[in-house]
Amino acid sequence: MVQERDVLERIRELVDAEHTLRRRLSQGEVTTEEEQAQLTTLEQQLDQCWDLLRQRRARAAAGQDPEDVHVRPIDEVEGYLS
Repeated sequence: MVQERDVLERIRELVDAEHTLRRRLSQGEVTTEEEQAQLTTLEQQLDQCWDLLRQRRARAAAGQDPEDVHVRPIDEVEGYLS
């Protein structure tokens, strides 16, 4: 099962990838279109990670097993505000 530290490490990796992508854009190594496509994917993965972390913490706070969570589909995570 995924541990909280694993989720946090994945978040750090995705943030680092986002920073690298933005640097590559500023240096002309990728086009704006490439950057936007990759950025969208990174942001969706980050949203899934943050959602998973919130699920774990909510279950722990409620006295439930934080291991009993799952990664929700992108359309579900991205649709919360719709």
